[in-house]
Amino acid sequence: MQKPLLFAISLLFTLTAGAQLLPKDELKANPSLSASNYAAYQGPKKALTRAPKGKKPFYISHYGRHGSRYQINQKEYTYPLNMLQMGDARGKLTPLGKDVLRRVAMLEAESRDRLGELTPLGAQQHKDIARRMYERFPEVFAGNACIEAKSTVVIRCILSMENALQELLLHNPKLQISHDASNHDMYYMNHQDRELTHAASPPHTRSLLSDYCSRHRRWKRLVYSLFNDSAYVQSSAVNGEQLTNYLFKLANNVQNTEIRHKMTLDDLFTDEERLENWRMENAFWFLGYSHTPLNGGTQPFIQSTLLHKIIEQADSCIRLPHPGATLRFGHETIVLPLAVLMGINGYDMRLTDLEQLEEKGWVNYRVFPMAANIQLVYYRSSPADNDVLVKVLLNEDEATLPVETDCAPYYHWRDVREFLLKKLASYGGPTTPWP
Repeated sequence: MQKPLLFAISLLFTLTAGAQLLPKDELKANPSLSASNYAAYQGPKKALTRAPKGKKPFYISHYGRHGSRYQINQKEYTYPLNMLQMGDARGKLTPLGKDVLRRVAMLEAESRDRLGELTPLGAQQHKDIARRMYERFPEVFAGNACIEAKSTVVIRCILSMENALQELLLHNPKLQISHDASNHDMYYMNHQDRELTHAASPPHTRSLLSDYCSRHRRWKRLVYSLFNDSAYVQSSAVNGEQLTNYLFKLANNVQNTEIRHKMTLDDLFTDEERLENWRMENAFWFLGYSHTPLNGGTQPFIQSTLLHKIIEQADSCIRLPHPGATLRFGHETIVLPLAVLMGINGYDMRLTDLEQLEEKGWVNYRVFPMAANIQLVYYRSSPADNDVLVKVLLNEDEATLPVETDCAPYYHWRDVREFLLKKLASYGGPTTPWP
């Protein structure tokens, strides 16, 4: 097939897959998405495309974020709680302010001694993802298939892994499972590059984000509705911007805990305020992890080691008659740059205008909600078949890669491998996976 036709087929799939609502409409329809990385997992939205004739799934390579959790930082609860308690003690709260104080106190009590821990919803998310993985690709998990699972050493990730593995064993007790969480594997499971991270926030970039946020920040209406004395709001006792930021985070995270069945904080924000608060978060994550020249353009390479490991393990497993699956459990700060590094769904874009993010499709909640995951599903007709295909799923929906193909959403693994290795080499890393 000629290259122009290959490109046309690939472009058509990209346009079809990318046809989504703009965030302002999407958030109005589903306000919970404004939570960015606090958004609870939504699950797949589309049916899978039938594989080319004769091809069957035989191996899955996966990296997933832990499921829903409590807030990590105690201050995220105590800062708004203390400010509201102080206002209440001085008789400065409105009836709404008193009610918000009551609700924030409930949230703080629920989270006590559970900071950063997996919630029951987070456990269920990974059971559901594992069940769908088994149901969608039964050939991968047939018989005594080998499942190698790794987690970072953080307990919410370990428990996410264990819930997923328990679900797989319920469907097939014959699975040969190995699972581990060790500092030995953190060099690729949760690699942190201080040099790259520092380079992402030069003074001009911080100034750019500050200017952007100053145009989109909305806090006055809410704060003045909580306190009955405007002079008090303007005093040093109240930091309206900070209070709004913390209340927005708390409102976002209610959806991840069991208290969601009893209360909400969503009523505190208008559609416009929710959108503008999300925009600031979206810009923050873009500047921290995208390919934008504003941060040096190299931030996603922080996950070079992980991507090399994925390629290396895929090359090894492809040689086996029944390799099974490689499952990895970690964090959103890995999923996002990995998706950018691979060019999934066009997230490798190199924009420099923060006001164009939504129009161009940089929308953070589509990549890294709680339990976010990237799955590479490999297909072949038999162990002797050298034309291995691969399909990429982002949060269980078929995704695109910037690679030519004649069978979208499937790609020839040799082409994907070549593309990824060339990109890794462009940053100065090794040109082939490590032995």
